[in-house]
Amino acid sequence: MMSSMEPSARQSLAFIRMALATLLFIHGVARVLAEGVTPFGAFLEAQDFPFGLGIAWFVTVFELVAAPVFAAGRWVTPIALVFAAIYTCGIWLVHAQAGWFVVGLGRNGVEYSVLILACLLANAWAHRPRASLPT
Repeated sequence: MMSSMEPSARQSLAFIRMALATLLFIHGVARVLAEGVTPFGAFLEAQDFPFGLGIAWFVTVFELVAAPVFAAGRWVTPIALVFAAIYTCGIWLVHAQAGWFVVGLGRNGVEYSVLILACLLANAWAHRPRASLPT
């Protein structure tokens, strides 16, 4: 599908993919620097997730390792789908109860996560493997 797009459309999608990758990478870096992995794991365990600390480390390492791969345009669809699952869980566990708005008319709502989710799913769709027609 990507090869059938105009160069400007491919470049635009690549720009969005790299911006997303940067935001997702920074999210992981910030968690590590703030020593937030253990509290994240405790939060997950308080939500009845088994192995909360393991999940927290998986998410953090995934952000740090997969984001640069995603930015480089490799394995875009599977990486985008895993990130989409992570952000969907974040909406469900944290942001949904705060409403829609992140700032202004609300605080910590879903709007930013929904935008990230939409961009991830658009990238996953654009980079999806296409079945070749039999010749």
